Amino acid sequence: MNKEIKIALLMAASLLMEILDGTIVTTALPKMAQYFHTSSATIALTVSVYLITVAIFIPLSGWMANRFGKKKIWILSVILFTVTSLGNALASNFVILLVMRIIQGIAGALMTPTARLIVLEKTPASQLLKMVSYLIWPALIAPAIAPMVGGFIVTYWSWHWIFLINIPIGLIIVLFGTKLIDADPISEAPAFDVVGFIEVALAAGMVLTAAELATHGRNYWLGAFGLFILGLMIGFVVYRHLRKSSAPLFSLNALKMTSFRICQTSGSVLWLCVGALPFVLTIFLQTVFQWSAVKAGSYVLFIFVGNIGIKPFTNSIIRKLGYRGALFSAYGMVFVTSIALAFIQPNTVPVLIILLAFISGVGRSLALTAYNGLSFSEIPPEDRNSANTLNSVLQTLAQGLGISLITVVVSVLQFFTSVTTAYELGFIFLGLLMIFPVIETLFLPKDIGQATIG
Repeated sequence: MNKEIKIALLMAASLLMEILDGTIVTTALPKMAQYFHTSSATIALTVSVYLITVAIFIPLSGWMANRFGKKKIWILSVILFTVTSLGNALASNFVILLVMRIIQGIAGALMTPTARLIVLEKTPASQLLKMVSYLIWPALIAPAIAPMVGGFIVTYWSWHWIFLINIPIGLIIVLFGTKLIDADPISEAPAFDVVGFIEVALAAGMVLTAAELATHGRNYWLGAFGLFILGLMIGFVVYRHLRKSSAPLFSLNALKMTSFRICQTSGSVLWLCVGALPFVLTIFLQTVFQWSAVKAGSYVLFIFVGNIGIKPFTNSIIRKLGYRGALFSAYGMVFVTSIALAFIQPNTVPVLIILLAFISGVGRSLALTAYNGLSFSEIPPEDRNSANTLNSVLQTLAQGLGISLITVVVSVLQFFTSVTTAYELGFIFLGLLMIFPVIETLFLPKDIGQATIG
């Protein structure tokens, strides 16, 4: 194992810690609400505030990496993330917990894009597919294992361990990172784009706040819709500012490349499904089938098994089928399994549910590996910082919107049908989302991304 692969695995470990922390907390919310004597809606702020903070501060990461060095920013952000994890566990009241989560969100916002940049910035095109295969697995694993790991911790330990497990992981990551990563030369960064940062923060914050509001019931839907539209309008202002500014917060030049652009459009739709399916399947099994959190999580875990099981073969499949062929195969698996999950019953043979979860995981792993390999295939090294920042912002928004979107869809459907049917139609909805990526991929050149696969 060469040094580059060791660094990629180390960066992946830090990504796993951050993404897992953003999802695993959900399982502990009922226990935390009891501990802090708050309502379920109030304690849910610990999740939404974290995700919104991450989205707001991600654009800062690229500029800080240039200004202070990628290694320094990454190590400091991992340390801050670890310390605030301890602060979360030791919080004596809800206000302190919320402050710790906000600071932790800032640390996560700096850590995640910088980790990807450390690996991708100088990787030659011919090695991109190989290197991104190490970086993509945390995003696949975390949503799948979070329900089971969180359920186990809450059932047999206490909610504090949701955060305490980050401490040894963070310390080990920092120790290895200090030795493995070379100090990078610090270039003279342009003046910080304050206007661009404020605009991006407002747009991202409004969109994710609207998504969060929408999950609290129909009384909030009108306000959430208005806030969402306002966020999109500010997003248009952001687009114009970043295009015209002589020193933008991050450049939009990467969007001129078809390979990068499709990863932000179709890829974002797939990210919606990646974030939503493990969540809605877990809730479905608990709410409709009346299974325990541990039992439901053990079935959802097979999405993770599919993610990992196909991982040694994804690069070979992409080389054999090309990016278009691999993506079409992945879309098919995601579509079929999502639709099929709508028809499972409490008396369905367990192995069939396991098989559907497994195949769904295979499809998601293959698609996300292909998208990430394709994303930077035409981006020159000097533009990868900006491209990485833009990619991170859009991925965070897509992941944050995924759970909110399916929650609202299921809630709306319950006005017209039973709870069971609403969840079944929710699975079908997730499957039908694949229509857009299929149409967009049809128009891609057959040899797209060929430089990364030889």
